[in-house]
Amino acid sequence: MASANLLLSEDQFLCSVCLDVFTNPVTTPCGHNFCKKCITEHWNVSDRCQCPMCQEVFTTRPDLRVNTLFSEMVSQFRQSTQQKASSSSSEQQESRPGEVPCDVCTGTKLKALKSCLVCLASYCETHLEPHLTASRLKRHQLMDPVENLEDRMCLKHDKPLELFCGPT
Repeated sequence: MASANLLLSEDQFLCSVCLDVFTNPVTTPCGHNFCKKCITEHWNVSDRCQCPMCQEVFTTRPDLRVNTLFSEMVSQFRQSTQQKASSSSSEQQESRPGEVPCDVCTGTKLKALKSCLVCLASYCETHLEPHLTASRLKRHQLMDPVENLEDRMCLKHDKPLELFCGPT
């Protein structure tokens, strides 16, 4: 299984509804996987029961059960990413005065490597990873880290404020 683990990417373990690693993964009759809570809530607010991925409509609401094999694979993936994160977090630097802290870190704030103009947040190496690997987040515009990014955005142009010199 260790060699198979190398072939798996994070995208394969992300729910397309919440964009996070699966929790209690279930498989719909059309073969797509979702967190049990995500697909249940999606169907609760939708007027018809259909797959959010392929739009296949189900005449009756499928009885969903946690896919145990896939759940075990997700669990192993979580463990391997946590081990990687804990070993790399010891290498990452704690945010010092004058440096931009990660907006996602709880407890000890690590130094942010980038700020996202779409999310209006700054990320350390660990929390930046989804922006570098998840296809939907790859489209977000990243820049060097900036504190209070939301306060520095031009409301008219939806870009960071810039200063320009006029002719002298």
